[in-house]
Amino acid sequence: MRDIAAQLLKWHAAHQPYAIASIISIGGSAPRPVGAALAVNAGGEVVGSISGGCVEGAVYELCRDALETGETLRETFGYSDSDAFAVGLTCGGTIEVLVQPVTDANRAALEAMLRAEGSAALVRDVHSGEAVALGDWWSVGTAFTETVVAEARAMLDAGATGLRTLGCGEDEVTVFVESHVPPPRMIVFGAIDFAGAVARIGKFLGYHVTVCDARTVFATRARFPEADDVVVEWPDRYLARTRVDARTVLCVLTHDAKFDVPLLEVALRLPVAFVGAMGSRRTHEDRTRRLREAGVSAAELARLRSPIGLDLGGRTPEETAVSIAAEIVALRRGGSGLPLTLSGGPIHRDSSPLPDLEVPDHLEVTV
Repeated sequence: MRDIAAQLLKWHAAHQPYAIASIISIGGSAPRPVGAALAVNAGGEVVGSISGGCVEGAVYELCRDALETGETLRETFGYSDSDAFAVGLTCGGTIEVLVQPVTDANRAALEAMLRAEGSAALVRDVHSGEAVALGDWWSVGTAFTETVVAEARAMLDAGATGLRTLGCGEDEVTVFVESHVPPPRMIVFGAIDFAGAVARIGKFLGYHVTVCDARTVFATRARFPEADDVVVEWPDRYLARTRVDARTVLCVLTHDAKFDVPLLEVALRLPVAFVGAMGSRRTHEDRTRRLREAGVSAAELARLRSPIGLDLGGRTPEETAVSIAAEIVALRRGGSGLPLTLSGGPIHRDSSPLPDLEVPDHLEVTV
């Protein structure tokens, strides 16, 4: 939803009624992930997308209905072999969509989540439309029990989005928890020409990109304009003090032992998603020997992706960056790295301390 936050906040500021449709579950292949959203205001203006066009028209009408009736709606869309003209997904998957009008029951929570600059989650009752927004230290709204809020906070900590049904009998409640967390980090070590291409593709993939090198003449903003940060420091020292997490990607492109070995000693002992190092087969063998001599264990060495990248046959910095990005995506999503023509099964599958949030003064905040 945050990809359309700017437009939604304009509607809030203008006090325009609107309804929002969100994908709350998917089955099989689907064009957009859980949490993708489309919104329609009372004037018929639409922002966002939930299917890339397959069912947008039908969801638009559901939003108009929700605006007219004030009711929360749920609808499932899938492909129908029996009726080629039915509204559905041509990709063959299914999506379940939650459509809710923005009302007094959820407006404050929705606005707080849209304005939050760091981690935040929006928790919505799929029946009543009531909502609560949660951040790392704050909440807006009091619609749910402590049990529901605790479950939602656990999902936020994990960056997870999805449906949860809690309680039993008359106390049972089904909520859709939509988590938004800061972009994952990509740290590129080595201010070489390949690093520029990797920084560009990292930004394209949605990473917060840092380029780090100890050499002031090479690590400059002018050489890496696409990077979010350019750091002049010895790589191992910088990595030892900077924030990383389970989504962080480390790309070591220096292929120089005096930089690589101390850096990888630190990197391979951190709980990050990916550690890759550039170099020839000979460089890899020499680097591995040096790391063993430095006390890096076999289990730690097994985490190293070296030589970095998938075998695409690329030579240019841009082609090499595509190779590196492909390996990162394959590892993150559980892909095989094979051409789809040679693989079976589903195409889409997943393997599987934060900035302060500023909440507007006019919103009720419970700490």
